[in-house]
Amino acid sequence: MSDFDLDLRTVEEHIDEELDIEGSIVLGVLDGETPEDEWVEAISKGNVLVLCVEGDVNELASGFARDVKEAGGNLVHFRGFLLVTPPGVDVSTERL
Repeated sequence: MSDFDLDLRTVEEHIDEELDIEGSIVLGVLDGETPEDEWVEAISKGNVLVLCVEGDVNELASGFARDVKEAGGNLVHFRGFLLVTPPGVDVSTERL
């Protein structure tokens, strides 16, 4: 055996320090009833939105989509849902 020394407790402590993930996954309905600034605020807090779209997605998201994109977030329309992520959270569409 080699003289390789691995202290798993120290590794776990560093992993916990590195994982500074904030936010939640927020489920909602995009139907025009929720004020657009509430969606922007949710994203700015690090939340991921999964919104069931009830209507024209382009019309319903037009009030906040630009703000999200300019801040570095992502919007993906998939099977009747709009996924909205904050900056630093990417949506992989490679398997579609």
